[in-house]
Amino acid sequence: MGPLPKRKLSKGRRDRRRAHDAIGAPSLGECNNCHKPVLPHRMCPHCGYYRDRQVMAIAVEKPKKK
Repeated sequence: MGPLPKRKLSKGRRDRRRAHDAIGAPSLGECNNCHKPVLPHRMCPHCGYYRDRQVMAIAVEKPKKK
């Protein structure tokens, strides 16, 4: 049997250790082409540009006629 803790950790000590485990909001950059927010190091899902070059053609949906 391995070593066991001699005393129970208090809730405060346990929670202070976990203070840095929270997930923060992702940092967003701005697309150079359409100026919409995008994740860093990824293609813009709105216009298909990455680092001032078009890497994918994005089809624009037309509104349906009623």
